Amino acid sequence: MAAPEKQPTRPVRNFSVLLSSTARGARLARLLAEDQLRVWGLHSAGATQVVAELAANAVTHGRVPGRCFRLTLYVVGGTLRVEVTDTRGDRLPRAGQAPPDADSGRGLLIVEALADRWGVVPGPCPRKTVWAEVGVRRHT
Repeated sequence: MAAPEKQPTRPVRNFSVLLSSTARGARLARLLAEDQLRVWGLHSAGATQVVAELAANAVTHGRVPGRCFRLTLYVVGGTLRVEVTDTRGDRLPRAGQAPPDADSGRGLLIVEALADRWGVVPGPCPRKTVWAEVGVRRHT
């Protein structure tokens, strides 16, 4: 009897880091994501902007003094999943229309425009995770 044929497996790449809930931590999240995609040999026009927006929201709306936020990146096939977890599970984000004269409030609209899908997973208490999925391709 012949041995069963092995199915080719795609590696699941992942990266995770805790960062300070500060503007500096948000900038570092974007830079680390950019660097990690380069290490993996992947490119996405909007991925680092999605990371920047989710990290900025975590430090602006999800900040608890003395607590960090977590950036996690997963790549499965041609999809990058970005997860940003903060410690303000009581403040669930939603995309909304900012007033025209507002200086902020458009981050999730940008995420919605750049990502294939996005959402929020509450818990475990006191946390929440905001995630987005973006298509990626190999550098040529």
